[in-house]
Amino acid sequence: MSDVRYPFTAIVGMADLRLGLLLNAVSPAVGGVLVRGEKGTAKSTMVRALAGLLPSIATVDGCRFACDPAGPDPQCPDGAHDGGASSRRPAELVELPVGVSEDRIVGSLDLERALSEGVKAYEPGLLARAHRGVLYIDEVNLLQDHVVDLLLDAAAMGRSYVEREGVSVRHAARFLLVGTMNPEEGELRPQLLDRFGLTVEIAATREPVERAEVVRRRLSYDADPAVFADRFAAEERALADRITAARELLPQVELTDAALRQITAVCAAFEVDGLRADIVMARTAVALAAWAGRTEVLAEDVRKAAQLALPHRRRRNPFDAPGLDEEQLDRILEEHAEPEPEEPEEDPDPEGGPEGDGPEGDGPQDGGPDGGGGGAPEPSGQDGPDGPPAEATDAPAQDDAPAPQPVPLQPPSPARETAPVAAGDPYRTRLFAVDGTGRGAQGRRSPAETDSGHTIRARRPRGRLARLHLSATLRAAAPHQLARGRSSRALVLHKDDFREQVRQGRESNLVLFVVDASGSMAARQRMTAVKGAVLSLLMDAYQRRDKIGMITFRGAGAELALPPTSSVEVGATRLESLPTGGRTPLAAGLLRAHEVLRVERLRDPDRRPLLVVVTDGRATGARDAVAQSHRAAGLLAGQGVASVVLDCESGPVRLGLARTLADRLRATAVTLDELRADGVASLVRDSRGERRPGVPASASASSSASASRKAA
Repeated sequence: MSDVRYPFTAIVGMADLRLGLLLNAVSPAVGGVLVRGEKGTAKSTMVRALAGLLPSIATVDGCRFACDPAGPDPQCPDGAHDGGASSRRPAELVELPVGVSEDRIVGSLDLERALSEGVKAYEPGLLARAHRGVLYIDEVNLLQDHVVDLLLDAAAMGRSYVEREGVSVRHAARFLLVGTMNPEEGELRPQLLDRFGLTVEIAATREPVERAEVVRRRLSYDADPAVFADRFAAEERALADRITAARELLPQVELTDAALRQITAVCAAFEVDGLRADIVMARTAVALAAWAGRTEVLAEDVRKAAQLALPHRRRRNPFDAPGLDEEQLDRILEEHAEPEPEEPEEDPDPEGGPEGDGPEGDGPQDGGPDGGGGGAPEPSGQDGPDGPPAEATDAPAQDDAPAPQPVPLQPPSPARETAPVAAGDPYRTRLFAVDGTGRGAQGRRSPAETDSGHTIRARRPRGRLARLHLSATLRAAAPHQLARGRSSRALVLHKDDFREQVRQGRESNLVLFVVDASGSMAARQRMTAVKGAVLSLLMDAYQRRDKIGMITFRGAGAELALPPTSSVEVGATRLESLPTGGRTPLAAGLLRAHEVLRVERLRDPDRRPLLVVVTDGRATGARDAVAQSHRAAGLLAGQGVASVVLDCESGPVRLGLARTLADRLRATAVTLDELRADGVASLVRDSRGERRPGVPASASASSSASASRKAA
């Protein structure tokens, strides 16, 4: 890879992204920018190109935290900087890898030296490197939530804190924050979205001419990066000079009361939560005025600030797409615009004017040259310059209308597809968890060993010591103090004495839905309730940070409607458009689930699956369809897959096929009524239920309760 960055001015199109990045370069107080877009849209290229435009910074020589010699950080871990030598260097671009750990971000203390030597040996992290530069987070939606919280807290406060075993280190961390994400791979929580100042939606242009220019420039850059960069050197220098000029002008920009009223009125009308949106809009509008070379914020600045700062703050539930009603925005701005001062009316002819033209003259009044007084001409039935009269129509008379032709009737087909029906309103569901303790990615579903949570035991360190278990370390070292010749109050510690904490928290899982979309599920009210239940489970998966996948089976086989992904929003969209009809190949759906889970186990062995089968238990399409489905269920049970069967059977006569399938899966059947978390009956069932091996805790309780009811 070449060390020559792709020029910022060489990027074609994407005006909003360019503006959002430049505004943050002018005023980092705006709070960063989140770039949302499909893959292959040059998001990373543009962010890396921006770093080359930023002015160079002066730093204290030898300071690992980029302290400004004109105003050094008084809490800098490298000590006080009083009149030390300084030098200038380019602003740093720090890229955060997806799998980064908390210690790598904030830095870490050498706990071995802290205990044995009593010194604070602090190794700075990425936040220290990014100070006064750019922190770029690619695929920010794939980071762990606690890591994103940590980054956004540092960006908001301008300071990083490290706390380890009673030892505290803090340092300045002010940077331009840029995050990119592909919404298809999952959304950020609304709480985290709100912490980004601006958001920009981008997509590849559909214009062939522009696409050809993008390809032409990229090929030219790949052939000779240095020559290509020289072509845009003058434009790059001019843009860098404009950023510097806008930074200098920024303190002089006035945010008038009228502009501030427009900002607060827009935020109130769009019902954004909190006041962060108002503050970000104000800072963005000021930066826009400085970028335009003005010292006063105008209505056009407020409008553009709203387009950049509000869309991602208007989500009311996880499945809402960011957006802003442009017509409503214009109406609010117009209603709260500063009224223009009224000019005094001037008499065009204070002397009375020519004779005959006064109020009592005999000349023509306000109207046409014929003196008709401006009255409208009588309708004549002929077409005027604006078209025919309103009463005229080209439709034929009723008597002349053609007679309706009979529509041939078609015999109903059992495989005919039924149009999709809307899902019912989502609700809070009960928790379904996987038994045992996993080691998957942090989440909120099943018990697991994680980096956060409560400490359950100690063990020898695996790699670098990060979470010291102090009491276990002291217990391991105490028996050997005499043999090691301890002669003072200080302990004599060896490397083998150190123990690290093992913490138990919660992990996220792969929730794989297998949904029956056959004709037996096609009743409108029934499918609405079923879709509402699945939508509720999808929302639960979103809140618990799970990956989800969806298999549907109908007609001749099963289809992977949604490969495993973190984008629960896509799952909700696929569910909404799901049609029904045809036979019920239940075995095909279960076998497809077995294959998907096998592949995912190879890709991510630490992420444990939870299978949710949505069916009434019927199986058709072959003579032994039921037996085939039972054999497929036994195959999944043999793999130890935790499963839940959502029993969708309804009506006065029930065959209990879904419960039989649950027995084959070593799972349980949960009816639609039992799925809700807010029912008193479910609480009673949970308290009386008994666990079965390999079955989610909440699910087994409902199964036992059902058996108790039947026995009663």
